[in-house]
Amino acid sequence: MPELDREKSMKVVLFCGGFGMRMREYSDALPKPLVPIGYRPILWHVMKYYAHYGHKDFVLCLGYRGDAIKKYFLEYDECVTNDFVLSKGGKSLELLASDIHDWNITFVDTGLMSNIGQRLKAVHKHLQNEEMFLANYTDGLADVPLPTVIESFQRSGNIACFVSVKPRASFHLINADPNGVVKSIEHIGKSGARINGGFMVLRQEVFSYMRDGEELVEEPFRRLIKAGKLMTHPHEGFWACMDTFKEKQELDDLFGRGAAPWAVWNLPALKEKSK
Repeated sequence: MPELDREKSMKVVLFCGGFGMRMREYSDALPKPLVPIGYRPILWHVMKYYAHYGHKDFVLCLGYRGDAIKKYFLEYDECVTNDFVLSKGGKSLELLASDIHDWNITFVDTGLMSNIGQRLKAVHKHLQNEEMFLANYTDGLADVPLPTVIESFQRSGNIACFVSVKPRASFHLINADPNGVVKSIEHIGKSGARINGGFMVLRQEVFSYMRDGEELVEEPFRRLIKAGKLMTHPHEGFWACMDTFKEKQELDDLFGRGAAPWAVWNLPALKEKSK
């Protein structure tokens, strides 16, 4: 097993092409990755999370309203969420902090109707020199300990890894016999069931398990399971997916109260204030 390089940064592939049909309050005008949480779109929060851990080279897989995502970054305003000094009657502006000055962002049109597997294959040429890379959806936020996930995956020798989380929904799992007689009913959160929470770490070899048109977590992941090369990192901390307007409001509330667990970049400052 090669020696671990904890300082090495990796490219981050982010899937930004979905329609966000359950967020129609926003998605008619904005693609889901641009739906705001506080001052910034959820896409920014995901990217800021990775940048905090030193992974600042992003590949955005664009689809629906990809033009809006391009325009957002082309017109990015650092003053919105950073302190600054304005002087000389507005002629001089000095930023006291910066968000994206050292980010490298590659924008790739991966098709309007493409699934996740197709989008990943479409950006393969931008990853060919990467032994390992990171990938994620852009509608989920978490306080996943990324360095721990990467190190565990690298030591394992597996080809793919994703974070698994307990579902937050208020549904109940039902077990019934062929006649429809219920044998058990249990809240999904207490069932021990886990779902794919994203935050993937992938090796270059994953592309050899993919075929044209396939969804990543369907056929390719099943092939990896058969080969014994797919692993998961069970995360017990915070994880939330913004699928509905209600879930957006919950994330807004956490952010507005200064209690956003996914904002790992604020943890050092918060710890210092609590002393």
